[in-house]
Amino acid sequence: MAELADALDLGSNAARRGGSTPSLPTKKIMKVTIDSKKGLKTNLKVFVDKKTIDEKISLRLDELSKTVNLKGFRPGKVPVDILKKQFGKVVYGEVLEKILKETSTKAIEEKKIKIAGQPKLDLKTYGEGKDLNYTLEIDELPSITLKNFENIKFTEYEITTKEKEVEKRIEEIAKNQSTYTNKKDEEVAKDGDLIVFDYEATIDGKTFEGGSGKNTQIVIGKDLFIEGFDKQLIGIKKNQERNITAVLPSNYPNKEFSNKKANFKCKVLEIKKPEPIKIDDQFAKNFGAKDLPDLKKLISQQIQNQYKLSLDALAKENILNQIEKMHDVDLPDNLVQQEINLITRGLKKEEIEKNKKESDKIARKRIKLGLILNEYGEKNNLKVEEDEIKNEIQKQIQSMPGQQKQVIEYYQKNPSAAASLRGTLYEEKIINLIKNKSNKIKKIISTEEAEEIIKKQHEGHDHSKSKESKKQKKTPKSSNKTKKIRKK
Repeated sequence: MAELADALDLGSNAARRGGSTPSLPTKKIMKVTIDSKKGLKTNLKVFVDKKTIDEKISLRLDELSKTVNLKGFRPGKVPVDILKKQFGKVVYGEVLEKILKETSTKAIEEKKIKIAGQPKLDLKTYGEGKDLNYTLEIDELPSITLKNFENIKFTEYEITTKEKEVEKRIEEIAKNQSTYTNKKDEEVAKDGDLIVFDYEATIDGKTFEGGSGKNTQIVIGKDLFIEGFDKQLIGIKKNQERNITAVLPSNYPNKEFSNKKANFKCKVLEIKKPEPIKIDDQFAKNFGAKDLPDLKKLISQQIQNQYKLSLDALAKENILNQIEKMHDVDLPDNLVQQEINLITRGLKKEEIEKNKKESDKIARKRIKLGLILNEYGEKNNLKVEEDEIKNEIQKQIQSMPGQQKQVIEYYQKNPSAAASLRGTLYEEKIINLIKNKSNKIKKIISTEEAEEIIKKQHEGHDHSKSKESKKQKKTPKSSNKTKKIRKK
């Protein structure tokens, strides 16, 4: 059994010699019958008589005779029988390729089959002077009867913010913009101070690769160097030395030393204290706002958008769950398997086997929803125009200042990225249309309420995963079986 794409490589050498095979009057020269049909699997038999194939070969040889140069013959005067002897196999391969491509496409169109993925082609009889017989094994897309989406219910939230929340966020921004000034030599390091120091580290009394540093800077309390390290510098003065013990992280570049206890001999070069930043109109202007009230408005909007983004994602998930439950759809096995391969890509064999049942469940849900949404999009003539894709790329460029060239190059060099973006925009259009036609409930909530809704949803997900994990532990044999979804 060969993939149709593989079959179409036959005779590719001939293509490099130039020329083209005349298009085939496919309706007249082929015979198509349904060999078998079971669920979404259909096998077609395709027959092309040898007389038609020979005619195409003769036409191709005639073309070549006018262009091929062979030693001992004048240009364009090479006898066809000489060409056939020298190029017969190559020409047959080229003609066969053309016939397979055109007749397989026409056979699928004739039987009005919507294919799900690449059909498999199996050559039964072929060769010079022979009839061509082959079969096509086709996975079909299911026929989907869409339910009434007006029965779908979802909640759309409007978020309100309090003055204190906005002020707290601005204070956090100001804190991260802190400037530091040198402390006096006799002043000790405190939480929040910036320390500049040199260090030499050893493990079991021996130095190691990456175990030294000059003019290293850390802010006490941020714990960004090595866990538990910076707090041990509290109370130290400028020019003092101190031995600090810390455990190297598990992701230490040299795996040989990860999770090992190391002794750091540190010498403090400078201690700097943070200078409070004045939050005023000038501070606001530094962030592109007109004044402080304008900055507060922008920060309030930012907070609202952050929560709304999460809540909109939950609403979408809720809508998709309702759509999935409303429909019974038989799924093409090949599409499910392709999705499983994507889900498990990069996982180890034992991980794939352990999560087999869950991966199958996720894959089936994704394929099912994809088919339903696509059917809805087609029914409502939804399309994504090129300008919409360009506008979305432009938004990405604006959100990444100074990286315009990199963003544009990324999409130019990765056509699949643009295709993925088109798919995202298409799905967005479909979901928005469903929302517009569904039963929408509007609610105004505070950020605390939004936080609680998001928290509960996440807890629900974690609980579901925990239950599924327990089920798999109780019935390990079931993970080896793939549940078949059949038409009712």
